[in-house]
Amino acid sequence: MEPARSIGNFAVWDYVVFAGMLLISASIGIYYAFAGGGQQTSKDFLMGGRSMTAVPVALSLTASFMSAVTVLGTPAEVYRFGAVFSIFAITYSLVVVISAEVFLPVFYRLGITSTYEYLELRFNRYIRLCGTVLFIVQTILYTGIVIYAPALALNQVTGFDLWGAVVATGVVCTFYCTLGGLKAVVWTDVFQVGIMVAGFASVIIQAVITQGGIHTILNDAYHGGRLNFWNFDPNPLQRHTFWTIILGGTFTWTTIYGVNQSQVQRYISCKSRFHAKLSLYINLLGLWVILTCSVFCGLALYSRYHDCDPWTSKKVSEADQLMPYLVLDILQDYPGVPGLFVACAYSGTLSTVSSSINALAAVTVEDLIKPYFKSLSEKSLSWISQGMSVLYGALCIGMAALASLMGALLQAALSIFGMVGGPLMGLFSLGILVPFANSKGALVGLLAGFVISLWVGIGAQLYPPLPERTMPLPLETYGCNSTYNGTNLMTTTEMPFSTSAFQIHNVERTPLMDNWYSLSYLYFSTVGTLTTLLVGMLTSLPTGGRKQNLDRRFLLTKQDFLSNFDIFKKKDHDLSYKSHPVEDGGTDNPAFNHTELNFTDQSSKMSGTRL
Repeated sequence: MEPARSIGNFAVWDYVVFAGMLLISASIGIYYAFAGGGQQTSKDFLMGGRSMTAVPVALSLTASFMSAVTVLGTPAEVYRFGAVFSIFAITYSLVVVISAEVFLPVFYRLGITSTYEYLELRFNRYIRLCGTVLFIVQTILYTGIVIYAPALALNQVTGFDLWGAVVATGVVCTFYCTLGGLKAVVWTDVFQVGIMVAGFASVIIQAVITQGGIHTILNDAYHGGRLNFWNFDPNPLQRHTFWTIILGGTFTWTTIYGVNQSQVQRYISCKSRFHAKLSLYINLLGLWVILTCSVFCGLALYSRYHDCDPWTSKKVSEADQLMPYLVLDILQDYPGVPGLFVACAYSGTLSTVSSSINALAAVTVEDLIKPYFKSLSEKSLSWISQGMSVLYGALCIGMAALASLMGALLQAALSIFGMVGGPLMGLFSLGILVPFANSKGALVGLLAGFVISLWVGIGAQLYPPLPERTMPLPLETYGCNSTYNGTNLMTTTEMPFSTSAFQIHNVERTPLMDNWYSLSYLYFSTVGTLTTLLVGMLTSLPTGGRKQNLDRRFLLTKQDFLSNFDIFKKKDHDLSYKSHPVEDGGTDNPAFNHTELNFTDQSSKMSGTRL
């Protein structure tokens, strides 16, 4: 038995590396504030002038999707529940195909800035307002968790100042979003993806050296039951199985990639539809790389602590602190490298928060200010957009203070997306896929979906599922040789999964809690989406949905799929693209793509998709 290991502390060089990352991010914002004449119009500020190309947008999509919740939460998840998490690789492919082939063509064709503009074009203004308000609430809540969570985990392990980190992150984000707009957000994301991969790589390389090779790590993981990829249990109550991850995960992430303003705003800012689709497919590679890194870090964590779990032996107080603990343990002899890992976690935060701030500003200007104050000039709209960035930055820092009262990370974050995102995705799917859906059906469907998903989501927070549903794998402490009182052999299958402050203890378990509230958190958005779709369709039919006269541009058509192959016919049409206002079309949205305008003329003859 080896003596108890001591772990390192944060040194000067670590702070230098971290500060360097913040400085570079801020300077990218300053550069885009002045480059190319600066942010002249609100379109420049919010959409990067619709001139972005595929690769930076793809990296930006990857970065804003990867928050510190992923960097700290996923390895801890694999450490406790095994590598079944890697099935998400299949989920991501499904999500990208659905987003690129179902939602993107319609949004891109309409040339909208806010995804919720679509809801007004397709249904009416009130449904657009519902969508906007839901999005704003969801995003501010989520962003609070994203800022606070890494700060807490790192503070407790490295002694990194908690509120200093929260405020620094919030302020730097707000600074470069406000100055540089979407271009700054995208290019800082590109830089931050690099930092994330470097941070992960340093941990993986050192872990492989410390543990004596990849073979040892996989061997330990295998004997600890961590290589549990294939669990085909169809029971929807089990937290992670093949089916919950493929079905539930696809719905949960499509709510983010397909209809969430923060992501849609990026690929709509591409200069052509081909670039927009390409950015999504390239981004898939980025997601796979990050997933592989984080799963492998989880297996390395297990290999390192398989006989002495730092969580049970009270060296860390939360599972989310395991990753920083490992970093200080194995990288303590390399000054600045632990700082690189902290910069990696914070790059995740910065990219997610900046995309949220930019999206919140876009939605507020487009949905809440423009329709009601029509006389505003472009210059003043640009100023208002910047003002909104500052306001939302401050709000998100405030939310982080509230998040300090919330519990377990990864799950809390995904639950919020599931509960609010599910019904919203149902609403967009009604509009794009169901020709007979009308505004009454949309409103009733949205309310029904929202009520159902809030009911299951809040119930699950109050009465968390029992351990046999979440299936944590055993953790051992027999190798610790520490002065921990009690026996050395102790497994933590008993540790409660959710540390929510709102948990209600010692209640008689009812069938409702053991079944409905124990539903896998990945199914929250599935329930919300399907309820919204079903109720919306059933309400639209008797309320005159079939009689409405609908413009085909608002639906997904066969032509949208077939136009993917245009690229082989003629190569020149991407180049002739110029953003120009199409006044006579009865819409105030510029940036229609010529190539798409060609076939909307025969739209009367086109057959929409029938479900």
